[in-house]
Amino acid sequence: MTSILGISAFYHDSAAALIVDGEIISAAQEERFSRKKHDPSYPSNAVNFVLSEAKIKLGDVDHIVFFEKPFLKFERLLETYMAFAPKGFKSFSLSMPIWLREKLFQKKFLFDKLKQHDEKFNDINKIKFSEHHYSHAASAFFPSPFKDAVVLTLDGVGEWATTTVAVGSENKLEILKEIHFPHSLGLLYSAFTYYTGFKVNSGEYKVMGLAPYGKPKYKELIIEKLMDLKEDGTFKLDMKYFNYATGLTMTNNKFSNLFGQPVRNPKKNPLTDFHMDIAASIQAVTEEVVLRLTKNIANEYKIKNLCLAGGVALNCVANGKIVKEKIFNDIWIQPAAGDAGGSLGAALAYWYRELKKPRKKFEDQMKGSYLGPKFDNNVIEQKLKDLKANFVKKTPEEISLNVAKELSNSKTVGWFQGKMEFGPRALGGRSILADPRSSKMQKELNLKIKFRESFRPFAPSVLREDLKNWFELDSDSPYMLLVSEVKKDKQISMSEKDEKLFGIDKLNVKRSQIPAITHVDYSARIQTVHKETNPKYYNLINEFKKITDCPVLVNTSFNVRGEPIVCSIEDAFNCFMGTNLDILVLEDFILFKEDQDKSLMKDYKNKFELD
Repeated sequence: MTSILGISAFYHDSAAALIVDGEIISAAQEERFSRKKHDPSYPSNAVNFVLSEAKIKLGDVDHIVFFEKPFLKFERLLETYMAFAPKGFKSFSLSMPIWLREKLFQKKFLFDKLKQHDEKFNDINKIKFSEHHYSHAASAFFPSPFKDAVVLTLDGVGEWATTTVAVGSENKLEILKEIHFPHSLGLLYSAFTYYTGFKVNSGEYKVMGLAPYGKPKYKELIIEKLMDLKEDGTFKLDMKYFNYATGLTMTNNKFSNLFGQPVRNPKKNPLTDFHMDIAASIQAVTEEVVLRLTKNIANEYKIKNLCLAGGVALNCVANGKIVKEKIFNDIWIQPAAGDAGGSLGAALAYWYRELKKPRKKFEDQMKGSYLGPKFDNNVIEQKLKDLKANFVKKTPEEISLNVAKELSNSKTVGWFQGKMEFGPRALGGRSILADPRSSKMQKELNLKIKFRESFRPFAPSVLREDLKNWFELDSDSPYMLLVSEVKKDKQISMSEKDEKLFGIDKLNVKRSQIPAITHVDYSARIQTVHKETNPKYYNLINEFKKITDCPVLVNTSFNVRGEPIVCSIEDAFNCFMGTNLDILVLEDFILFKEDQDKSLMKDYKNKFELD
């Protein structure tokens, strides 16, 4: 039995993953345990969890692999500062002490941290280092159902690479092409995230959600001024508009002058039509680059399957366009596409590349991405008693029936079942669920439960066999990483008056039979639900379908704005008591808000820093 622990840490979204004889046993992000969103610190809680799940001590683990190479990253920093000198000295002087104290001697730093899990762990040579983009590529290819695939990774930056093309075959994976820092699609998108007043590395989703409210007026300006984009999708950025290579901000005054407005201050300036147009424009540019790249690699390598990873692979609108254009026969996206997934990729890379083990199964190995902690009924019952909660125990069949009925009566439900998801999406393990047929639901969920901007879209979970009757898609999307249109016969055409509305005013127009998940451009970010990977969630939607003739539920992550997805029973109960959720379901236990002690209500809205 060979066990490999993979770790990603020290930038954002630290995580740990464990594989045994090539099988993915468990994986989790540190933020879920620490309750700090995108927590970048050493993932001690996540490491403890994955070890306990495999019932092994750290001293018994055969190999420990870190997801990137610190020396290469240090080289990039030094070379970048040298190239831009004397600019950027402030940024240089701030980052160097941390590098010299911790990051450059990462092996020793990691060794000291790892010893805290098990004093018998004493072999520093067990610690190995993968390359950042190779970890991403490995996380995309090795768990995929494909024997052969082209693998595209796109993110901010690893050591030097920002975009890579690799080819995978059986147990071999080789990176063949790279685009290097500072030329980065991820950092370009983050620059616009910063410019529109959102937080870099967490607000990119908001830009994507805001884009359909605007028009891509600035698309040509971005391509003409900010980048040199080639027919094949390769590009260079004009660095005189950006500050991220050496400065403390993403963009500079030249950037603001180009678009005619300063960086939005989210505390003082509301979102305007201008920001919606900017969001629409950078989204359109991203789609253009991704489509050019994928068309080019499809032609060049003549391989029918595509795998995606890296933070840009979470841009499900761009992913949906790849599917719609039929560039590849099949596409598979790593659900933890960002840096968290690097922990898993690092472990898999070592198993296949260094140990040269064969791949035995060519089917999705991610287990639905349900790789985190789960709780037994007896543990839940004891915890609920400690929390002074009032609850009822039911059979799984009764839970499905009762909850489906409550959902059909417009009740909102916190759904806590089975193992927690790995990656940024809730997939029916730690989800807030609602009726998609309600035209008030999107606004209500955003403002009263998630405490976030009203424009943010919600995703549908749909039974796989009903997918093509409701959406313009007929391929699996188990990880909610593809966007597609709602079927034409389910859409409601806009009146002339509605057509004239602009920006956020469009939000309240009913667009389809399932308005709560229909975005302003008639699109939806789809999760297909499969009986094999999540039978409880499947049964619930099936019961809802029997009552309503609708095989779809609104599914959003179980948390409030700025909070990581709930992980423990206590997290779930606190979120339930601090929001307007009506019902909480934890495995076989059901809690109704009206039955709870009012003194246990929480002021939850201000507990987490806004993202």
